[in-house]
Amino acid sequence: MPVKYFEDLEIWKDARLLTKAIYRLTQDAKFAKDYALRDQIRRAAVSVMSNVAEGFERSGNQEFTQFLYIAKASCGEVRSHLYVALDQSYIAPKDCDDASKSFRRLSIMIGNLIDYLKCSGMKGSKYTATSRPKEAAS
Repeated sequence: MPVKYFEDLEIWKDARLLTKAIYRLTQDAKFAKDYALRDQIRRAAVSVMSNVAEGFERSGNQEFTQFLYIAKASCGEVRSHLYVALDQSYIAPKDCDDASKSFRRLSIMIGNLIDYLKCSGMKGSKYTATSRPKEAAS
């Protein structure tokens, strides 16, 4: 059965949970005072789930794939910011490792979906005969 809503996608569900975890990690007193890093890591985490949602709603696999690449890149950005937070002693090594592994796993899942979409013959509902605008008669 095809996925009807972005909320049904496992990658979006995982991204949502990981975003919640990033918000929790960044509430610590020391981390919370580093406004620039706190805001940037939060934006990167939100970017993952937002780009999955926006790309899905475009209804075309080519556009969805582009947004998935952005979401995948944001996973890397979050991991990089986690190391900055670790180096500044804002988070414990275990928290950094756990979150990094989770975002790495999500990045792999997104990459697998990208590969699937690129190899499939599907173009998305935007390109089906029923959803495509009819051409004007000449």
